[in-house]
Amino acid sequence: MDVLQAIFLGVIEGLTEFLPVSSTGHLIIAEKYLSFKDSAKIFTVVIQLGAILAVVWYYRHDLTAKISGLFRLQKTAKQFFLNLLIASIPAGLLGLALDKKFESYATPKVVALALIGGAFVLLWADKLDRHRPSQVPEPNNLDKISPKQALITGFAQCFALIPGVSRSGAAIVGGLFGGLNRVSATAFSFYLGIPILGGAAIYKLVRDRHELTTISGGGKSIVIGAAVSFIVALVAISWLLRYVSTHNFRIFVYWRILLGIAVLGLLL
Repeated sequence: MDVLQAIFLGVIEGLTEFLPVSSTGHLIIAEKYLSFKDSAKIFTVVIQLGAILAVVWYYRHDLTAKISGLFRLQKTAKQFFLNLLIASIPAGLLGLALDKKFESYATPKVVALALIGGAFVLLWADKLDRHRPSQVPEPNNLDKISPKQALITGFAQCFALIPGVSRSGAAIVGGLFGGLNRVSATAFSFYLGIPILGGAAIYKLVRDRHELTTISGGGKSIVIGAAVSFIVALVAISWLLRYVSTHNFRIFVYWRILLGIAVLGLLL
């Protein structure tokens, strides 16, 4: 049962990490009703490493080119990594300062309310994109992002510390408010997951490594969950970039509202 639960949670993580629906919120709800033991929430964070590796693999050629360009002091490469740093600092610092505080809000009730509230913010931001031309999902479009747009995206990500808000959703909303179109905002949110989620997972694993034995299935569950998350996230990334190039975010708005109402109904 531990293995099956880890596989199921890995599918949820991989499927929802980069969709604007909150992977953490989905995992908190699933763990609650599966009776999966993750008292320190270390499983929830660490299996995100699988999803992060999926982003690295998906963009491996572009990342290699950008890193190579950085060593050659290429202007576009320097600007890209500067934007990544600018957008990562606000949520990174706030997360370090208030990590334990926000963990106390990791409950189905908070998640449900955040899902519903975040849905209306996403709907509002989505309307801003209505008159902007769609872009093909190519990473080179990110070279046009300004430091100001990166900073707006970074501050928006801070709200994702509340379980149920969605890191990718907050980053996409920030990008839309900053003037990016759907594809650019979505692709930038993928890249931002590498330092934000990767750093959070490593920090959590080192700090709470003694809690590994309290997880249902222990280290084996983490390895299985991360592996499944990697595979599913790879498919989800490719699909989402194609989807948002021709569709708005309404389907995710409806899902957030329906799931939030369903969870509140179960709690009542």
